[in-house]
Amino acid sequence: MNVLVINCGSSSLKYQLIDSDTEAVLAKGLCERIGIDGRLVYQKAGNDKEITEASMPTHKEAIQMVLEALTNEKTGAIKSLAEVNAIGHRIVHGGEKFASSVVITDEVLEAVAQCNSIVFFGGAGVSTESGIPDFRSTDGLYNQKYKYPPETIVSHSFYMQRTEEFYEFYKDKMLFPQAQPNAAHKKLAELEQAGKLKAVITQNIDGLHQAAGSKEVLELHGSVHRNYCTKCKKFFPLSYIVESKGIPTCDECGAIIKPDVVLYEEGLDQSILTRSINHIAKADMLIIGGTSLAVYPAAGLIDYFHGKYLVVINMASTPRDSYADIVINGKIGEVLSQIEV
Repeated sequence: MNVLVINCGSSSLKYQLIDSDTEAVLAKGLCERIGIDGRLVYQKAGNDKEITEASMPTHKEAIQMVLEALTNEKTGAIKSLAEVNAIGHRIVHGGEKFASSVVITDEVLEAVAQCNSIVFFGGAGVSTESGIPDFRSTDGLYNQKYKYPPETIVSHSFYMQRTEEFYEFYKDKMLFPQAQPNAAHKKLAELEQAGKLKAVITQNIDGLHQAAGSKEVLELHGSVHRNYCTKCKKFFPLSYIVESKGIPTCDECGAIIKPDVVLYEEGLDQSILTRSINHIAKADMLIIGGTSLAVYPAAGLIDYFHGKYLVVINMASTPRDSYADIVINGKIGEVLSQIEV
């Protein structure tokens, strides 16, 4: 049985035609500089190498030249493509699913799609380029002077006992209705639309990922765009909270409205946690961006990643830098905007 084995790179294509019964290499070669100018190297067993300079705008033209070389009347290794009984294509990272060669079935194709998956885990640093301050940097929210520590003000007990003071701080320091998605939000949405990014897991509550077009967004700490009456559960948009005077109250029953954000002393939504864990556990690449990884249990989700590439993008060092395959210290919008989809 003749097997054509292919190994594609970003601008190259290596190939061998092998008789699997005898393990003899009938022909081999290489396509180089695909998308630039193009060069085909072809060698039939027992013959010298043949080099052909030719335009190869894409891998489609490259593989076509390979097939023509293999079936060439004078130097081809076979008379027709009917003599090729199978094709083997290398997968860059098979993960736990593919430890050995497999026959391509619909089930395998679905699994391959899962192998080519990226998950993004982000924090406050993702939105700083949109004009929203972070928490723990030198100029961050937690390093400013207030009557009470910010961690105390945004706690459940403070909300219950000093509701008016809670809302004074919340409206003044945590709501940014005019903020727009930046380059990081837009690139992540673009990666999702291209089928490369499977989910955005965010600690942010600003809703900018959805505004940029991302669909699978898991908000660990809730969203300022969701607000509910504590009695009748009526929904209220962000604009209602911004425009309210003092403590926002329901326009139907008069009860206090609470934002759907996770305060200190409150637990995370278990369904969101479960979905986040599932995405991270299945990912080939996990990109951590704009977070100090200091807030638990959210930061603990990283422990569920067992894929191939761990990437950390942050202005300052993080506890995970020593475990990462790639560490980039810089603004996440500037870094992600360099990715070509």
